[in-house]
Amino acid sequence: MTDIHFRRLVISLLALNTFLICALAGAGLVYLRTDPPAAVTRMPLAGEQLSKDDREAFQRAMNDARRTVRQTSLEARQARIEAAALMGEPELDAKALASALDRARRAEIAVRAATEDRAVEFAQGLPLEARRRLAEGLLAREAPRPATK
Repeated sequence: MTDIHFRRLVISLLALNTFLICALAGAGLVYLRTDPPAAVTRMPLAGEQLSKDDREAFQRAMNDARRTVRQTSLEARQARIEAAALMGEPELDAKALASALDRARRAEIAVRAATEDRAVEFAQGLPLEARRRLAEGLLAREAPRPATK
């Protein structure tokens, strides 16, 4: 490497490093000057208000219910993927698209029904106060949310 090439390399690396340092400093300044985002409220879970033991049992019951209908859930996902693929085709086959969406809807309804049936079975074994707390959790999920921009 000749002396002139070495000087050009050093100057270009200095310019690049200066640019990177300035970019990082600018990003840090923007980060420090911006207001933190508003706290995102998470959606409450139906069993949150239950006692710890009941909450864990409820979660196990819901996980078991989802596990038993896993194949149906996968069928719903596959039908949605198929529907998306059909929508992307140059020639839209409305009949096939409607059929795929119908299969997805039926599978999703079956998954929801099985999950809700398991929740009913679980609620049957709870005392009145625990069922009321479970009901409060269900209502909290339905509470109106503030409008977002």
